[in-house]
Amino acid sequence: MTLLDRTHAIVVNWNGGDANLECVQSLLDCGLPESRIQFVDNGSTDGSLAAVTARFPGLAIQRNESNEGFARGANCGARAAMGQGAGALFFVNNDVRVDASTLAHLTAVLETHPEWGAIGPRVLFAGDRERVWSAGGMLAFGPNQTHLLGHGRPDGARYQHTVEVDYVPGCALLMTRESAKSVGLFDEGYFAYMEDVDLGLRLAQTQRASLCIGEVACEHTPSSATGGGYSPRRKYLNGLNTPRFLRAHPTVGRWLAFLCFDVLALPLVVLAAAPRGRLRGVLAKGLGIVHGLIGRKLNPRYLETGASWLW
Repeated sequence: MTLLDRTHAIVVNWNGGDANLECVQSLLDCGLPESRIQFVDNGSTDGSLAAVTARFPGLAIQRNESNEGFARGANCGARAAMGQGAGALFFVNNDVRVDASTLAHLTAVLETHPEWGAIGPRVLFAGDRERVWSAGGMLAFGPNQTHLLGHGRPDGARYQHTVEVDYVPGCALLMTRESAKSVGLFDEGYFAYMEDVDLGLRLAQTQRASLCIGEVACEHTPSSATGGGYSPRRKYLNGLNTPRFLRAHPTVGRWLAFLCFDVLALPLVVLAAAPRGRLRGVLAKGLGIVHGLIGRKLNPRYLETGASWLW
């Protein structure tokens, strides 16, 4: 029995609409049976859970009564998978479509290198596969502490090989059961965003590397659950989670970067964002930073449409 035969996928949904159907179908095309796809619904109200269960009745469904966030939802699916004997966990955002050959390649690589912590494919923009969304993530001295390798650049040979990275983006991340048991799953305190960066650093602390396997790919519609790349809800969560990340993994350089790029530069960012229609996003990030610094615990209802004047 290969690792592929013992792999479960975990898909978290919150009002994901028809994107769920394409995501699940792509996993089936990778060779996974419905029974090894853990579909976690975070209290969706758009009918997406009913649509998924009608089309794919054999999925392993996990239902949450409310929006528990990506990290907690993903952990819910992972625990269910491990309870069913999963040897590997493939975390997939519901706005991702995985190429048919990708999962078999990833599991074969991880079977050869069980000492690795997490791996993932290169990620292309949905609808524009000529551009890279991510070829892995690296820590950086700059805004938000990290950057995605190759982000926005034309796809090509430079991104189509295996490279060690600081973290694998959680939109398409494969790890063994042993790694999950060794370092734990996602830190549920992040709700959404930065939980994959935190996981990469915890893996590195146990000498488990993270790698982008650029020879295979998936495509991604980024941040669709929170309204897109510069949406106020996404920027709020980025701001909220950064202080948590810094407290968990403190260095002088990281705190200095946060002070320079995320705090002191905020007035300049406001001036630059206003003419581009991004003012609410910047203000939301500033509010998130304040809430993060004072340790405010997120109530998921705060992210609902109309719960804040910013969204």
